[in-house]
Amino acid sequence: MELTPVLRSEWLKIRTLRSLPGALLALFAATVAFSAIAGVSDASDPGFDPLFAALSGVIPGQIAAVSFGAISVSSEFHQGALRLSLAAVPRRGRWFAAKAAVIAVPALLVGLVTALAALLAGRAGLGAAAGGLSAGEQARAVVGCGVYLMLMALFAAGIAALLRSGVSTLSLLVPFILVVSFVIGDATGTVADFLPDKAGQLVLRETTYDGTLGPWSGLAVTALWTAAALLAGAWRLRRRDA
Repeated sequence: MELTPVLRSEWLKIRTLRSLPGALLALFAATVAFSAIAGVSDASDPGFDPLFAALSGVIPGQIAAVSFGAISVSSEFHQGALRLSLAAVPRRGRWFAAKAAVIAVPALLVGLVTALAALLAGRAGLGAAAGGLSAGEQARAVVGCGVYLMLMALFAAGIAALLRSGVSTLSLLVPFILVVSFVIGDATGTVADFLPDKAGQLVLRETTYDGTLGPWSGLAVTALWTAAALLAGAWRLRRRDA
């Protein structure tokens, strides 16, 4: 079976499952709103990073991206939906690749638009504090932010395929991103740079970071985590009955 009809079928599922467009809308709204709030933060701190402050809404907003990826996959495990999908596309690897593709594209596009809107909202609040940001730094952060949000959505999709549950995936990833990652970061120093969220967020920073990773190498680490999660999910999909 050709890949194009499979992509079309999976895209139709994304469009018609109400919670999925809602998750992308929440991604945009939450990220921009929190970035606008962060834009009025105190810029007198010596370690203040205006670029990261302007895009800091990504920290809570990424939960919506994670939800988008997790629900896109976990919806297949309800009421025999996966059996129908695999009856139409018996090659499980091809089906899962199509599923990942239709998660990646809208997550990337919405992520890019969200990043640009968040940057503008954050900069408006920061005022003169953001005056030193160069066009190159801002472009890198916007593109990197879009890619980061896409990778986090795919990371969640892989974990959901592995665990076969959206609830379990969100119960694992949401506390990890919002709590555990910060606690581990405080306790382990630069080791935390290699966590999937911490590594990818380096691309949002203006200041030179004194760790092992830089903006793009950090994003590459997140990509490796995502690839590992997708491979694990594909392995579980092949090993278990629908």
